[in-house]
Amino acid sequence: MGQPKDRRGGKKKDDFSPKEEISKEQKAVATWLRRNVPTKTTKFMHSHKVEYFIGSVAVDKLLEESPYAKKNVKNPETQLYFEYREQCVEYLDELLKHKMFHRAKKIPVEDTKTRKAKKAKKGKEAEPETDDAGTKSDAAKDKDSKKKRKIRLDMHLEQIFLDSKDAFVWIFEPTPWYYWVAGGAIILAGIAVCLFPLWPSWTRLGVHYLTIAAAGFLVGIIALAIVKYIIWATLFALSGGKLSFWIFPNLTEDVGFFESFWPLYDYTYTGSKGKKKDKDSDDEESDDEEENEKNEEADQSESDDSTSKKSSLAGRDFEMVDKNEDTE
Repeated sequence: MGQPKDRRGGKKKDDFSPKEEISKEQKAVATWLRRNVPTKTTKFMHSHKVEYFIGSVAVDKLLEESPYAKKNVKNPETQLYFEYREQCVEYLDELLKHKMFHRAKKIPVEDTKTRKAKKAKKGKEAEPETDDAGTKSDAAKDKDSKKKRKIRLDMHLEQIFLDSKDAFVWIFEPTPWYYWVAGGAIILAGIAVCLFPLWPSWTRLGVHYLTIAAAGFLVGIIALAIVKYIIWATLFALSGGKLSFWIFPNLTEDVGFFESFWPLYDYTYTGSKGKKKDKDSDDEESDDEEENEKNEEADQSESDDSTSKKSSLAGRDFEMVDKNEDTE
């Protein structure tokens, strides 16, 4: 019957997957690349954020700065080194087949600003006359939009590594060293708890007292929270709803351990707000009255000036008449 073929390319499925498992040396190279090659973050297929790198940048790092470059290798006969770009491309292609990363295609995404700029540009092109300054500003805007444009990534149908500006999304995540330390500590703690009957008597007695102290601390916290609400309710009722007094106001809030006990108390008293509002309203009314008086005085002064001006003009008219009569 033969082996099944892939519907898209007509090739066998086994051609894209390596026959051997990834070696320690390949994993070490992938770990160095993951930690030293600069990456960028963006969304992959509108779903989740991923980190990707540029293929040519990874090749440059391997040839120049990596411990696997020929100039940095002490024993070329026994150690892995890269001398040419083609060697790096072949090695990175093997890492891609081992699912360390995968090739993606860039899809530009237009922002609202770029859309508005394009609409404005179309409107200007529709006009018959344009200035040189306007065309220069449009070209500068286009350059800025190209520099600041955003991209999203999608899966590339051809999964090969190329020495180009193509994007390659990281799949491999090296395990940090402190994960191993924490895991070992958890395992040792579990084994120690299982061997509790074999502990010396003084250690078992100390653990017994520690558990009693922890239980007492929890009970004390619960009792303090109950007392807190009792004090608040009592003072609130006695003050007629004007005083809200809290001890340890952050005790039941979602904060840190030490922040839960600070501040020691907090209160709000709403009894004098009405008087303050009345005073404020009186002050505002007095201010309004003063402003009104000032405006009235200003209007009166303006009216006086206008009348004086009119009277002066009238006087001039009379003078002119008198002069004419004298001439006659």
